[in-house]
Amino acid sequence: MRTGIFLSYAGGFKEAADQVVELEKVGVDIALVAEAYSYDAISQLGYLAAKTSTMELGTGVVPIYTRTPALMAMSAAGVDYVSDGRFRLGLGTSGPQVIEGFHGVPFDAPLGRTREVVEICRKVWRRENLDYDGKYYQLPLPADRGTGLGKSLHLINHPVRERIPITIAALGPKNVELTAEIAEGWQPVFYLPEKADDVWGDALRAGTAKRDPALGPLDVMVSASLAIGDDVDDRLAWAKPQLALYIGGMGARGQNFYHKLATRYGYGEVADHIQDLFLAGKKAEAIAAVPDDLVRNISLVGPKGFVKERLAAYAEAGVTTMLVHPLATDSAETVKFCEELVELTR
Repeated sequence: MRTGIFLSYAGGFKEAADQVVELEKVGVDIALVAEAYSYDAISQLGYLAAKTSTMELGTGVVPIYTRTPALMAMSAAGVDYVSDGRFRLGLGTSGPQVIEGFHGVPFDAPLGRTREVVEICRKVWRRENLDYDGKYYQLPLPADRGTGLGKSLHLINHPVRERIPITIAALGPKNVELTAEIAEGWQPVFYLPEKADDVWGDALRAGTAKRDPALGPLDVMVSASLAIGDDVDDRLAWAKPQLALYIGGMGARGQNFYHKLATRYGYGEVADHIQDLFLAGKKAEAIAAVPDDLVRNISLVGPKGFVKERLAAYAEAGVTTMLVHPLATDSAETVKFCEELVELTR
């Protein structure tokens, strides 16, 4: 099982980059930079490419709506070039709050657009002329065809690789099925290994049945909070604000992907309560309402023996890469936790 880390997108990036250099030394395999309504991920990954030499780098994730497919492909090829072929493109849809509220772009047709973005990216990396007639993207534009302005183009540069690995963040059954069909990797969130097959098994099997064998096995890249030690139970509370935000506030009632996931895990009443509190502006109470056992079930928090048992459960569920959020007091403890995690996965 590979190991990886998420970098904070809320600030202190240069300090986080220095930390990544230390994490590379202890054997962490991949570092991901998220993109929300923060600094963009691509520029920061270029910075990381210059600071590292062996670690894989990736977006975790960039929304498909905020760049044209060609720009997405150009950016990915650029980071892959400056990192000597160490880049992985993580894609996702984000949600209406970010896409419409921050970017002013309609949040529509996530499945169809994801498929077409992936197809166009791969055409760009193969340096094919961008003749593409999809439902959502047409290249050249239909109005330009036959006018002399509609000549299709291909990427000027020769990419390091003509197939850069693509990971898709997906939760819903149709999104997961599409991911298993077309992507090299799948990045679910709040993954509970004992419930994973009940929630996603059918979708994964349906997508895999249509999968091109040339893609290889699906890399299941799961995120989890991390704290290893005999006295780290207090760290469970550190993970609750994020869970409360996602379950309670990432979308309106009936439109919250994370609330639906918690419900499918058997926490429906708790999820409803968290959402009621969060939407009423009672954020502290919403955080307090997140149960310890939910956090523990989707995290790697506890003594080394417990973490080893949880890693075995993740592996049994098909997880191939553990992406962690260290619940650490400082950089030294972050490196310590990750080094212990690497030892447990080898």
